[in-house]
Parts: sequence; C-alpha cells; structure tokens
Amino acid sequence: MTTSSTAVDQTAGPAAAGARGGKLRRSSSTSTIDSKRQWWGWIFTTPFTIVFVLFLIVPLSYAFWMSLHNKGIATGGESVFVGIDNYVRAFTDPIFLDGLLLVARFVAVMVPIQIGVALLCALVLDTLATQLSKASRLLIFVPYAVPAVIGALMWGFLYSPRFGPAQDLFGLFGLAAPDFLSSSMIFTSLVNIVTWQWVGYYMIIIYAALRTIDPSVYEAARIDGANGAQIALRIKVPMVSSSMVMVVIFSLIGTLQFFTEPTVLRSVAQGAIPPDYTPNMYAYSLAFSYSQFNYASTIAFALGIFVFIGSYLFLYLTRKQSGLKS
Repeated sequence: MTTSSTAVDQTAGPAAAGARGGKLRRSSSTSTIDSKRQWWGWIFTTPFTIVFVLFLIVPLSYAFWMSLHNKGIATGGESVFVGIDNYVRAFTDPIFLDGLLLVARFVAVMVPIQIGVALLCALVLDTLATQLSKASRLLIFVPYAVPAVIGALMWGFLYSPRFGPAQDLFGLFGLAAPDFLSSSMIFTSLVNIVTWQWVGYYMIIIYAALRTIDPSVYEAARIDGANGAQIALRIKVPMVSSSMVMVVIFSLIGTLQFFTEPTVLRSVAQGAIPPDYTPNMYAYSLAFSYSQFNYASTIAFALGIFVFIGSYLFLYLTRKQSGLKS
C-alpha cells in the first residue's frame, strides 16, 4: 500500500509542480499587467493633478498664508504674522455677520423653491414618453447653459423700469409695474434669477435618477391600487433621496457663495445692493477697492468655514437618505 502511494506521488509530482509553475507565471503576468495599468493611470491623471495643484492648492495655500498675516501702514509695509487675529476680527465684524444672515435668508427661501420646482419638473417629465418630454427637458435646461453674467444682465434689462417690458405688461391691466430693482424688491428679484438659472441643472440630476428605477416597481404599485400621486410621493421620491441630498448640497454651497448676480445688478439697482451685500462681495470689495488683501483672504476662509459646517451638518442629518449610513 505504501509502495503504491509512493508511486502515485512520484507520478503526480511533475504535474503538480507544473501546475504550480503555471500559477506562478500567471500571477507574475497579472502583476505585471496591473503594474502597467497603474503607471498608465498615473500618466493620464498627471495633467489634471498639475492643473489642480497649480490653480487650486497653491492659490488656496497662499490665501491662507495671507489670512494669517497683516500688511499695511501700521506694519511699515512689511508682512507681519498675526495668527488668528484676523479671524477673531472677522467673526466679530458686523458687516460680515450681516452678510451671513442675508445668505442664510437666501438659503431658507431659495433652496426649497429650487429643489421643489426641479423635483416637480422631473416628476412630470418622467411620466411623459413623447417628443414633448424631450423638448421640455431642453427648454428647462437651457437657462443653465446661459452664463450667469449674461443671465443677470438679461434679467436686469427685464427688471428695468425704463427699458423693461414690465411697465407695458402691467399697463395692459391698468396697473403700475413694481420696481423690481428697489431695496424692497431686490431680494425677490435675485431669488427669481438664481432659481431660473439653476432649476434646469437640478432637474436633470433628479430626472436621471428617476430613469434608473425599474418600471416593474410602478407596475406592482398600480396592481396594488396606487394612483399617480401616490407612486410619485411614496415610491419615486424616496427612491431618489440620495440624488435629492446631493442636489440640496449643491444648492446650499452655491447659495452661501452668492456673488455673480448681485454684483452684475449693482450697476442698475440704484443703491439697493451695497458693495458688502454678501460675504463674497465684501471680500471682493476689501481686496480690490481698499487693497486689504490679508483681511479679504480671512473673510473668504471664514465663509468657507461656514460653508463646510453647513454642508457637514446637512449631510450628517440626512446620512440615511444619502446612503452614508445604512
């Protein structure tokens, strides 16, 4: 019995050794291929990495360095390290704090309107399967394709009491057109501009998420007696909650960094928009009107702190809907 077993082992030995050798060769070959793929991956990402470092990391690092220093007449024109003194000044600056309260108002009003309109449009378009649906998606998305500066200039013309069509339209009903660029109306006018500009972008994201849902889910709901409204509210909306969270984050960050639209409308709003209307405008004014580059950098980073805190809190509160927590 021992002799037979030994003979079998001797016979199988070369075959087993060959198999092990083949596995080693295949493993070595696979490792070589993976290594080449990694190198090619690094080669393809190198241009982006260079641009990212040169035009984002380096400027941000320099701006942060400036926020920790002061330079002016009091320092003899020399850059002096002051640590967090500029940040203490920023967080006690009433102009900066008033600007934060204003953008908080914009967040409270504009974000729900943007997301609500985008969601409604996406739900309606998801139920259509005609050429009208394609045309409607394009028409709703087109405002996002218009540069923000051009859009703000266009709306500035439409709002103008002298050149805009509002006076004629209201005159048809015997009414006087409101001054959309006055101090009492400028908030509403800006909300309208930004909503018009961004709803199409958010709608496309939500619509794309809706198209990934298996239609059989809807069929099962209809068999159970669900109507269109119930399918939309109890099936579609919960199943795209992660996309909704992402859209809200985009809207939140964009609103907190409000700059382009009020800056463009300043020239036609007749004093309704001061140079420190929002924190970003305040930082811009400090830097390019008063040459306070160090404090302007501090204001920019202080705003970034608030943006980070707001985004983090929202993601934490919606971690189940966003898929960050099971």
